[in-house]
Amino acid sequence: MALLVYLKTVSELRGRGDRIAKVTFRGQSFHSRVLENCEDVADFDETFRWPVASSIDNNEILEIQLFNYSKVFSNKLIGTFRMVLQKVVEENYVEVTDTLIDDNNAIIKTSLSVEVRYQATDGTVGSWDDGYFLGDESLQEEEKDSQETDGLLPGSRLNSRPPGEKSFRRAGRSVFSAMKLGKNRSHKEEHQRQDEPAVLEMEDLDRLGIRLAEGMDPDCVSLASVTALTTNVSNKRSKPDIKMEPSAGRPMDYQVSITVIEARQLVGLNMDPVVCVEVGDDKKYTSMKESTNCPYYNEYFVFDFHVSPDVMFDKIIKISVIHSKNLLRSGTLVGSFKMDVGTVYSQPEHQFHHKWAILSDPDDISAGLKGYVKCDVAVVGKGDNIKTPHKANETEEDDIEGNLLLPEGVPPERQWARFYVKIYRAEGLPRMNTSLMANMKKAFIGDNKDLVDPYVQVFFAGQKGKTSVQKNSYEPLWNEQVVFTDLFPPLCKRMKVQIRDSDKVNDVAIGTHFIDLRKISNDGDKGFLPTLGPAWVNMYGSTRNYTLLDEHQDLNEGLGEGVSFRARLMLGLAVEILDTSNPELTSSTEVQVEMATPVSESCTGKMEEFFLFGAFLEASMIDRKNGDKPITFEVTIGNYGNEVDGLSRPQRPQPRKNPGDEEEVDLIQNSSDDEAEEGGDLASVSSTPPMRPQVTDRNYFHLPYLERKPCIYIKSWWQDQRRRLYNANIMDHIADKLEEGLNDVQEMIKTEKSYPERRLRGVLEELSCGCYRFLSLADKDQGHSSRTRLDRERLKSCMRELENMGQQAKSLRAQVKRHTVRDKLRLCQNFLQKLRFLADEPQHSIPDVFIWMMSNNKRIAYARVPSKDLLFSIVEEELGKDCAKVQTLFLKLPGKRGFGSAGWTVQAKLELYLWLGLSKQRKDFLCGLPCGFEEVKAAQGLGLHSFPPISLVYTKKQVFQLRAHMYQARSLFAADSSGLSDPFARVFFINQSQCTEVLNETLCPTWDQMLVFDNLELYGEAHEMRDDPPIIVIEIYDQDSMGKTDFMGRTFAKPLVKMADEAYCPPRFPPQLEYYQIYRGNATAGDLLAAFELLQIGPEGKADLPPINGPADTDRGPIMPVPVGIRPVLSKYRIEVLFWGLRDLKRVNLAQVDRPRVDIECAGKGVQSSLIHNYKKNPNFSTLVKWFEVDLPENELLHPPLNIRVVDCRAFGRYTLVGSHAVSSLRRFIYRAPERSASNWNTTGEVVVNMEPEVTVKKLETMVKLDATSDAVIKVDVADEEKEKKKKRKKGSSEEPEEEEPDESMLDWWSKYFASIDTMKEQLRQQEASGMDMEEKEEMDNTEGLKGPMKGKEKAKAAKEEKKKKAQSPGPSQGSEGSEKKKPKIDELKVYPKELESEFDNFEDWLHTFNLLRGKTGDDEDGSTEEERTVGRFKGSLCMYKVPLPEDVSREAGYDSAYGMFQGIPNNEPINVLVRVYVVRATDLHPADINGKADPYIAIRLGKTDIRDKENYISKQLNPVFGKSFDIEASFPMESMLTVAVYDWDLVGTDDLIGETKIDLENRFYSKHRATCGITQTYSIHGYNIWRDPMTPSQILTRLCKEGKVDGPHFGPPGRVKVSNRVFTGPSEIEDENGQRRSTEEHVALCALHHWEDIPRVGCRLVPEHVETRPLLNPDKPGIEQGRLELWVDMFPMDMPAPGTPLDISPRKPKKYELRVIVWNTDEVVLEDDDFFTGEKSSDIFVRGWLKGQQEDKQDTDVHYHSLTGEGNFNWRYLFPFDYLAAEEKIVISKKETMFSWDETEYKIPARLTLQIWDADHFSADDFLGAIELDLNRFPRGAKTAKQCTMEMATGEVDVPLVSIFKQKRVKGWWPLLARNENDEFELTGKVEAELHLLTAEEAEKNPVGLARNEPDPLEKPNRPDTAFVWFLNPLKSIKYLICTRYKWLIIKIVLALLALLMLALFFYSLPGYMVKKLLGA
Repeated sequence: MALLVYLKTVSELRGRGDRIAKVTFRGQSFHSRVLENCEDVADFDETFRWPVASSIDNNEILEIQLFNYSKVFSNKLIGTFRMVLQKVVEENYVEVTDTLIDDNNAIIKTSLSVEVRYQATDGTVGSWDDGYFLGDESLQEEEKDSQETDGLLPGSRLNSRPPGEKSFRRAGRSVFSAMKLGKNRSHKEEHQRQDEPAVLEMEDLDRLGIRLAEGMDPDCVSLASVTALTTNVSNKRSKPDIKMEPSAGRPMDYQVSITVIEARQLVGLNMDPVVCVEVGDDKKYTSMKESTNCPYYNEYFVFDFHVSPDVMFDKIIKISVIHSKNLLRSGTLVGSFKMDVGTVYSQPEHQFHHKWAILSDPDDISAGLKGYVKCDVAVVGKGDNIKTPHKANETEEDDIEGNLLLPEGVPPERQWARFYVKIYRAEGLPRMNTSLMANMKKAFIGDNKDLVDPYVQVFFAGQKGKTSVQKNSYEPLWNEQVVFTDLFPPLCKRMKVQIRDSDKVNDVAIGTHFIDLRKISNDGDKGFLPTLGPAWVNMYGSTRNYTLLDEHQDLNEGLGEGVSFRARLMLGLAVEILDTSNPELTSSTEVQVEMATPVSESCTGKMEEFFLFGAFLEASMIDRKNGDKPITFEVTIGNYGNEVDGLSRPQRPQPRKNPGDEEEVDLIQNSSDDEAEEGGDLASVSSTPPMRPQVTDRNYFHLPYLERKPCIYIKSWWQDQRRRLYNANIMDHIADKLEEGLNDVQEMIKTEKSYPERRLRGVLEELSCGCYRFLSLADKDQGHSSRTRLDRERLKSCMRELENMGQQAKSLRAQVKRHTVRDKLRLCQNFLQKLRFLADEPQHSIPDVFIWMMSNNKRIAYARVPSKDLLFSIVEEELGKDCAKVQTLFLKLPGKRGFGSAGWTVQAKLELYLWLGLSKQRKDFLCGLPCGFEEVKAAQGLGLHSFPPISLVYTKKQVFQLRAHMYQARSLFAADSSGLSDPFARVFFINQSQCTEVLNETLCPTWDQMLVFDNLELYGEAHEMRDDPPIIVIEIYDQDSMGKTDFMGRTFAKPLVKMADEAYCPPRFPPQLEYYQIYRGNATAGDLLAAFELLQIGPEGKADLPPINGPADTDRGPIMPVPVGIRPVLSKYRIEVLFWGLRDLKRVNLAQVDRPRVDIECAGKGVQSSLIHNYKKNPNFSTLVKWFEVDLPENELLHPPLNIRVVDCRAFGRYTLVGSHAVSSLRRFIYRAPERSASNWNTTGEVVVNMEPEVTVKKLETMVKLDATSDAVIKVDVADEEKEKKKKRKKGSSEEPEEEEPDESMLDWWSKYFASIDTMKEQLRQQEASGMDMEEKEEMDNTEGLKGPMKGKEKAKAAKEEKKKKAQSPGPSQGSEGSEKKKPKIDELKVYPKELESEFDNFEDWLHTFNLLRGKTGDDEDGSTEEERTVGRFKGSLCMYKVPLPEDVSREAGYDSAYGMFQGIPNNEPINVLVRVYVVRATDLHPADINGKADPYIAIRLGKTDIRDKENYISKQLNPVFGKSFDIEASFPMESMLTVAVYDWDLVGTDDLIGETKIDLENRFYSKHRATCGITQTYSIHGYNIWRDPMTPSQILTRLCKEGKVDGPHFGPPGRVKVSNRVFTGPSEIEDENGQRRSTEEHVALCALHHWEDIPRVGCRLVPEHVETRPLLNPDKPGIEQGRLELWVDMFPMDMPAPGTPLDISPRKPKKYELRVIVWNTDEVVLEDDDFFTGEKSSDIFVRGWLKGQQEDKQDTDVHYHSLTGEGNFNWRYLFPFDYLAAEEKIVISKKETMFSWDETEYKIPARLTLQIWDADHFSADDFLGAIELDLNRFPRGAKTAKQCTMEMATGEVDVPLVSIFKQKRVKGWWPLLARNENDEFELTGKVEAELHLLTAEEAEKNPVGLARNEPDPLEKPNRPDTAFVWFLNPLKSIKYLICTRYKWLIIKIVLALLALLMLALFFYSLPGYMVKKLLGA
C-alpha cells in the first residue's frame, strides 16, 4: 500500500526567490528540491511516495507547505494547503487545484495544483525493490523515464538537479529512514474541555515553538523540563545519560535475619529435630528438641554480608530440618526448603513475617511434603528500614495453608520439575594462555593450537553442573545438557551460566550470563513454562588481551558492566514438570549431565551481513593524563573491528550466492566497478587515524577535527533476529515517552505549574496509543523459521500485557483529576517498570557496540552502546533510539577503576553518529548527519555511491556566540575539611571552556556571572542548529589553596538558539533561569540555577546581537553580571531569626568550643547572634530574636539558600569555624496568614462536643464500678452495646462459659499494654482492609462514572461512616470468643510502632534543630556519613515575610514587638527537670555472642549521669522484657540528649554495644504537643490506671488556655466545660479507692484535652499516654537496625509539685501452677507384637506424657502387658508443676543450656501437653504407636465415650468446642491418638481416656496428691485381665486362659469329632466279627 503525491506547480507567487515545498502525511515530511530564482510560478514537478502499513482513514490529512528558502536563516512560510483524504480513499485518485492559506488562516492568492493517488494493493512492506535502499546511480540511469522511480526518489531526476550539488542529497532521502507508519490523530475535537479552562500559558507553548493552529491538544505539550534534555525538538541528537558511575558491582552491607519459630507435622516417628539455617555458605543450627514432631524453638539468627547486590541476591537461603544430629553423627535430613535472597528482598518491606516454609526431601521427590517450619525472614540493605509487625502475644493457632512462605502468585502445591539447560556451542572465545609456550611449541613441533580449554558451568538453586572440557578450541562444540531437578515454580530467580577455562592450576571464568527465569516464563493463566532458545547469548567481561593477573576478572564473573565482548554461547532451556507417581522416575535431585541432540546451524536465524557506520563529529574533554600521546578511537561489534586482541575472530564465510536465490543476489551488482566486491574491497575500517590532542584548558584536551570528521565502518555477520530487537525498541520508545512525560508531570507539580493533570492525561493518551501501535506492528514475520518457542510465547504475552496496559491507561485517563494526580502518577510508574521489564529481551542477537579510546595501543576508556539502540528499520517505531542520530557519549574507565572518584572524571566526551543495519539496507546510512558535508572515500570506493566514506568534510559552517548566565548553585558537595567548599563552575561547549569566579567558603554560591563564548563554529545547516544544538557540560569544582581542584559534580544543558533572522523578543527570549540537577557519580549533588543562549552571528557580524548592557560592576573587575531580563525580579523580605541555643558542640582542632556565635547569611545580607560567654555553663543565647532585611526573588522556587555558621571566638580576635548548615529551601519558614474562613475560626456560635457516647461504655464502667454486682449511679445509654454483646454471645456456642469481668485487683500495667497491642494490631488490619476497600470502591466509582447522584464529598463521608461501623464491631465472623476477648474493659494506651518524633513532626512545632556539619562529604567508600560529620546542633527558628508585616499580626492582643513573629515563647533560662525513663522491652536484638544469643542490659546516659543496669542483665535472650524505670535529674539546656543503649553482658572482656537510640528531650519539653507526660484515656485516682502527672487535667487545661490566650475554661453545670467556643460534656463524678463517690471536673477537662486540636487558633494534638518503639542503631553498622526498644519518657519540672512514685511495670512474674493428669484407660490401640507361640497380635501398652519444653521430665505409666484388644487400664497420675504467664499464654522455663553455662536461661514456650502411647519391648527399643498434643489454652473437648472419639477431633476437620484448662480447671474425656502411615497420612492408632486438673501452687499445697498410684489420695489398682501376666510366669494358668477363652468351642468341636471318628472306627473294627457271627449263626 502506498500514497503517491505528485506536486505539479504553484502559481501567483509574489516577488522573486528560492522556493521549497514540504509535504507532510502522518507526521512524516518530505522536502522538494529548491527552485532557485523563480518568480510567480514554481514548477516542482515531483512525486512523493509514502509506503503505509495500515490503511488510510477517511479523516486523515495531507499537508503541503510552501517556503521561501534561505541558506543561512530558517525558511519563511508562504502558505499552507491542507486536504482531507476522504475522496482519495474512496476513488483512489484525485486531482486538485486550490489556493493556500497563511499563518492566520486567511486565504491568499497563491494556488497550487497536485495529484494524489492511493495504491491500496496488498503488497507487504517487505517486498521493496532492492534499489530503494542503495540509491544507486546506475539504477536511476536505467529507469530514468519511469515515473515510478520518480516517485520513489523524489528530486533525483538528473536533469533537474541544480548544478554543483552532490548526488547524495537529503531531498527526500529520509523516506525510509524514519517512516511513520502510524496514524497521528488530530486532537482538534478534544480541544476545549468542559472540566477546566483550556488555556495553556502562551510562553510554555511558544517556548517549544508549537502553534496551537496545528491543532495540538494541550495535553500533549511537553514542558521544558528541569534536566533540559528531556525535550528533543528535532531528531538529530539523542539524549545523553547524566549518571556516570556504574553502581552495579560495588559491595554493600546486607543483613539477613531469620527467626525459626517452630515446626509442625514433621514426618517421622518420635524424632529429635534440629533446624539448620544456611545463607550462602554460612550455617547455623537451632538447639535440639527431644522426641517431638512439632518442636518450638523461637530462635533468631543473623547473617552479615558485605558483597555486591548481584552476589547477594543470588545467595540461597536454605532451611532444613535434621533428625537426631549429635556430635558424632550428622543426622538424617527430614526435608529442606530453599529460596534466593532476591526473592525475599523483592517482597514488600523486604520480609516474610510468620510464614510457614514447606519442607520437601530433595533425595526422594516422589514423597510428599515433609512438614512445615514457621519462620520470619528479612533482608536489610543499608538504609532500608523494615517495619516489623509488633511482637506481642501471637496466637498460636495459625492457618498454615493460608500463610505459606511463598511469594505472591506462587501456588502452594509446587511440583517437581526438571530444568534442562542445553549447551550447544560457543564461538569467539578469547585466548586464555600465554602465547610464549605456544610459540615454542609451534617452532619445534609446528602445531598451532587454540589457546583455550573451555567448559560450561551452570549454577542454579545452590547446585552446579558442568559440561565436558573441549581442549584447545576457540569454537567449542558440546551438545550436552545439564539437568537440574527442583520444585516448580522455583524460588530462585536466576540461573548462572559461565564459560570457564580449564587450567591445571585454577580455572578462571571467561564470561558469565545470567538467565532471569521471570523473563523467560509467564505465570499468568495463559502463561508458559520457562523456555529459551536455542539462541545465542553474548557474554561481556574484561578486555580480551590475556594477562596472568587480570584486574577486571570480576567482570568475567558477571559483576559489574562488561567492558568488552568475550564470547557468545548457544544454549537452550526447557522445563518438564515431573509426574512423581511414575515408578520409573529416578527420585534423586542430583545434577546430571547428558548428551543433547544437536540442532541445525540455521535454527538460530539466517546469517546476514550487517553494516555498522560511525562518524566522530567531536572528541573533547579528554583527560589530561592522556593528553601527550596520539589518540585513536576503536569501534567493535562482537569481535569484528577488534584489531588489537580479537585474535580468534570467527572467519565467517560470506554467504554464497546463487543467482537463482532471490534473497541472496548481491544488491550492488549493477555496475561493473562493483565486481571487486567479492574480493572484500569493503574492508572494515574500525578505528580513527591517530591524532594528537590539543589543550582546551588545564584539565582537558580535545582532538582538533575541525571540518574533517573521521568515519569508521564495519561489516559483520550475525543471525538475523532483528524482530526481537524491533519489538524491544517499540516498547522502549513507549517507555521513554512515558518516562519523559512523567518527569514533566512531576516537575510541574514540583514547580507548581498549572494543570499538571492535563499533561498526565496527555501522557496516558500517548501511552495507550503507543500500546495499540505495538499490537499492529509486533505481529509481523510470523512465519519466521528461526523463531523459538520463547519468541512466540513472549510475543503473545507482550501483546496481552500491552493491550491490557492500553486499556488501563485509557480508563485511568478518565480518572485523572487535579486532586488525584499524585496517586495516578504512582500507578503510571508501575506501567513504566512493567514496560522496561518487558522490553528486556532474554535471547540476544547482535552484540553490543563498544567504543574504546586507545592511546599508545593501550585501552584507556570505553563506552558501551546496546546494538538495539542503533538498529535501523524502515518503520519509525522500530528504529533504535540512537540510530542515525548524533549522540553524546562520555567514556569511562573500565571495571573497578571506574568506581569512586575515578569514575566521576570524564575520560573523553564524544559526539558520535552511528548507524547499524543490514548491508542491503544501507542506502541511507548518512541520512541523520548534520547536512552540508562532502564524503571522502577510500581509493577503491571512489565513484561508488554506496561505498562508505572514511571521512566527511564539512563545507557549511555557522558561527555562533554562546552566553552562559551562571546565577547560582545550591546544596553543593562539601569538599573541604571545614565542611564548606570554594566552588567555581567550568562551562564546556564544543572545544572551548570558561570558568566562573571562585567564591570562598560556601555551599550555595551566587556567581551572578555571564560567560561569553565567541566565534563558535558549528558545522551543518542553520535550521538544524536551531532545533538541536550540541549540549553544554557544566562541571563544578572546588578550588584548593594549593591550586589543586576537586571535582564536585556535573550537569548538562541545552542552550536556547536564536538564528540571525529571528528577533530577540518574547516569548522565547530572553531565556528563563532553570534548575539543573548536578550529579556526582550516581548521587545527586545539588542544583544549578542558570540559563544558556546560543546566538547566531549573521553576515553583519556581532552588531546584530542583543547588546550586553549589564551594570558594569567596577568592583568586580571584568566580570559581567547576568543581564536584567534574565535575572530574577527581587522584592524586599524580612527574615526573623530565633536564636535559642547550641548543643553537643564537638572539639575543633582539639580545643573545646567556649565562646560560640551564630552567623546567619542569605543573599549577601545577614545577622549575628549574641555571643555565648560560657558554653559549658549555659549554651543558650541571651538575645532571642533578631532580624534582617534582604532582597529576594519574587518566585519562591528561586530563593537562595540560607547559611547558618557557628564560629568560636578565641583570644586575640581570632575566629574558628565550628560547623555550618545550609537551609536549602526557605519555603517552610515563610509566614502565611491563617485563612479566616477556615471552619474553626467562626468564633461566634458554640460547638458542643458531647462525650457521652464517645467515651465508650467500657471505660466509664471501670471508673464507676463499686463491685461487680452493685448498680452504677451514672446511667449512660448502654442499650446498643449490651444488645450487640448479647447477640454475639448467642452466636457463640451456647455452652461457652461467659468471660468473667477482669477483677480490678488483677489488672496491672501489663494488662493495659497487651490490650493496647491487640488494638493496634486490629487497627493495622483494618487499615489494610479499608485500604483495599477504598481502592476497590474507587475503581467502582470510576467505572460508574458520574451516573450516581452522590457527589465526591458525600461519597467520602459514606465511606468514613462505613469504616466507623466496621471499626466499632469486629465482625460476627470472629465468633464469640474473638469478640469476647476484644472486650474486657481495660483502659488502653497508645502503642506507636515507631518513634514518637515521627508521629509529631519531630516536635519542631516552633523550635527547629539544624545539624551543623564539618568535614568533607563522604563518598560511598569513605563512608563518612552525615552522622559522622555532625559537629553539633543549632536550635532556633526562622520566619520570613514580605515587608511590611501584615497588620492583623501586630494588632493582636499582647503583641510584643521584640519577639516579632515569635510570640509566646518560653523563657530559655536553665531549668531543672526530673526525667523518668520507662524501658518496657526490646525485640529482635542483634546477637552478640557466638551462640547466636545475647545477654542484654540497659544503659542510660544523660549529661554526666550514666546508669548501667549491669547486674540485672537477662541471660541469653534476644527479646528481653526489662520492665524498669529509671529516674534522672537533669538541667536543660546543658543536658538534653538522652541516650538509651542496650549492651551485651560478657563474663570476660568489655561489654559490647548492641545498639542505642538518642532522644532530644529539650524539643519534647518545650513542644506545644506537651510531650512531658502523656495524657491517659481516662482519669482515675487509684488502681492500675492512676493519673501520673502532678497537674490534674483541669490545671493543665487552665494553663494551656492561659498560654494560648484562649477564653476559658469555664466549668459550667457539673459535667460541662466551655473552652473558647467549644463545649465539652462528660461524667461528673469519681470514686476513690474506698468506693466513695465525689463530684469532679477532671473528666470533662480531660475530654477537652483529648480534643484540644479542635480549639481554634492554638489547637494541636496533645501526646497521649503511650509506648514508643525506637530502632537501635550501632555506629559500626550505620543504617542497619540492630533491634528495637519499647520505652517512654516522662519529664517533670523540679519547680512544680513532685510527681508520685513511678509506675510499676516490672515484668509479670509467672504464676505457679500444677497440672494433674490422670490416665484412666486406653482403647483401640493398634497391636504391634506377634505372640511367640500363638502368632496372635497383642501390645504391651504404656502411656507417656510431658509438658512441652520439659521433655526431660517426661512421665510414664506402668505397662499393661499383652493387651489383646487394644484396651489398657492404668489409673495412673502424672504431676506437672509449671510457671505460666497468662498474658502471653506461655510457660516459662529457666534452665542452664549446657553444663558449662554460667547462668540459667529463660525460655517462653506455648503451654502444650503431649500424650503418647508406646509398645514396651524387653530387648529392643520401645515402639512408638501414636500421640496427641493438646494446647492447654484451646484444645478439643474430650468425647464422653470411646465410641464418640474420632480422629477428626484432633485434625480439626470437624467443629469441636475448644476449651481452655485455665478456665475450665477440670476436664475429663476421650482423646484420639494419631500417627502417620507410610503415605504420610494420619491414621488413628488408639484412644486415651484422661482427666486434666489444673491447680494453682497454693491450692496444690493444701490438697496434695501422690504421683502414680501413691499416697496421698491414691488411685485404685486397675482391674486388668489375668492374661496380662506373661505366660512363662504361670504357664498352666495362661494355658487355661488360652483354652478357656479362645479355643473353647474349637476344642469341644474337636472332641465331638474325635468321638464320632472313634465310634466309626470301632464300628468298622467290629463289623467283620459280627458279620461272621451273623452268617455262621453262631
